[in-house]
Amino acid sequence: MATSSKLPLKDGLEGFAFDWSSDQRAFKGVPWGKAMMWIFLLSDTFIFSCFLISYMTARWSTVEPWPNTSEVFSLSVAGVSVPLLLIAIMTFILITSSGTMAMAVRSGYQKKRKQAAALLFLTGILGMSFVGMQAFEWTKLISEGIRPWENPFGARQFGSVFFMVTGFHGIHVSFGVIFLFLTARKVLRGDYDTGRRGFFTWQKGRYEIIETLGLYWHFVDLVWVFIFAFFYLW
Repeated sequence: MATSSKLPLKDGLEGFAFDWSSDQRAFKGVPWGKAMMWIFLLSDTFIFSCFLISYMTARWSTVEPWPNTSEVFSLSVAGVSVPLLLIAIMTFILITSSGTMAMAVRSGYQKKRKQAAALLFLTGILGMSFVGMQAFEWTKLISEGIRPWENPFGARQFGSVFFMVTGFHGIHVSFGVIFLFLTARKVLRGDYDTGRRGFFTWQKGRYEIIETLGLYWHFVDLVWVFIFAFFYLW
């Protein structure tokens, strides 16, 4: 008869402690940094969910007309107003950066140091481009009179919720860009091969930091998809 691989159940206080320590077994073998990143992303998911729910509440409860996003977020090209042109470019850039980040993770685990560093730098440049376009978008809206407390296009709540949510997301992207450039520099310098002491380089030959950073970057991209759908398409 084959022996069971299941752990024996324990009774009383010892069994209670055994059950509550199951997280240690569930995360066994998972790098500590990756586990902490998942916990951070879970908490961040709740924050962004609250922001988007607040946006829906504000939009449904206001008695003033909600601004037409096709007009508010349009750009003039050769004298022709093109709706959501800038937003479409921003979305394309961020989704593309998610692809380069995935390739960087693969190159890291293959120990292709220069290729991984180049892809990390490229991802950082794409992220920086996104932040720059977002700054341009904010400048344009502010010049047109949109403020957190005022909106010439309709409901006043629009400005406050828009600047809060997109600004919070933009901060996430900005921090991600900083870490991308820092990690790329360390990868290119060979810190993960030599085990050089420093920021996230204490384990020789371990490129898991690239995957951990990739989890964060993919999360930021996914959140933007929801922001894009709620603010620009709805």
